[in-house]
Amino acid sequence: MAEAVLLIQRGFWTGDHQRPELHAGHPPARPPLHPWADHDPDRAGLRGAGPTSLLAARGPSAGAPLMTTMIRVENATKSFTLSYHRSLKQLALAKARGRKTHDVFNAVDDVSFSVKEGEAIGLMGLNGSGKSTLLKLVSGVMRPDSGSVLTRGRIAGLIATGAGFDPQLTGRDNLFLNAAILGMSRNETLRKFDEIVDFADLGKFLDTEVAYYSSGMKARLGFAVAINVDADIFIADEALAVGDRPFKRKCKKRMDEIVKSGVTMFYVSHAPGAVRNLCSRLLVLEQGRPGLRR
Repeated sequence: MAEAVLLIQRGFWTGDHQRPELHAGHPPARPPLHPWADHDPDRAGLRGAGPTSLLAARGPSAGAPLMTTMIRVENATKSFTLSYHRSLKQLALAKARGRKTHDVFNAVDDVSFSVKEGEAIGLMGLNGSGKSTLLKLVSGVMRPDSGSVLTRGRIAGLIATGAGFDPQLTGRDNLFLNAAILGMSRNETLRKFDEIVDFADLGKFLDTEVAYYSSGMKARLGFAVAINVDADIFIADEALAVGDRPFKRKCKKRMDEIVKSGVTMFYVSHAPGAVRNLCSRLLVLEQGRPGLRR
């Protein structure tokens, strides 16, 4: 984290920051992704203000002009239950003896921030700090127990290696399956099929069952599909952590192109250099909360 401290100290502001409001009467540029936003006019319009813990990592993005708020997280909390007993018998004995049977912890604890169109946000923190859980809240895989998470437009990306793959299907079949999960129509997938296959570079193994793929091969296929989705928000959770050096260079080049095209990016990494080069702002999580241990 020492390198992260040096990276963050280059920032120009921290603490409370009033978020810009949308112009009165201006309709949302894109419909909110999460369905529960439709039932709240204020949230659907993404109005409101709150504290933010996003820190500057480098200068202005080279992408499109920052206008529309694409992601708004307000006091989001996600809790999980940690059970101390595996069987009903153990649970009954523990209760009879007055012992503690479970504990509740907040993986994401009262997090608030907003991201505008075209921004590239880096997300850093130690293992277990809540980074992946926060990305799942943003992508809609999970819902917060309290607070709100609102997004606009289509979201694509790679949260986990092999996520959404059926191990009994071939790479070719999983390509179509994963593309459908990410919202691509069959015609759109067929149109981009050659580009996806060329980027994944699996060769003859494209028609092999994914159960026999290595973690690097799964990452190749998953990333190749995700980057070919016409998305408004792109998320990547340690997407470059697996794979050989040529593949990492190819991913880095493509992600730079995504940022320059004006797509909003949410990128998780433990490498301060990668975050500094790719992202315009930085959020550091510590035990589920925005902050930095000094």
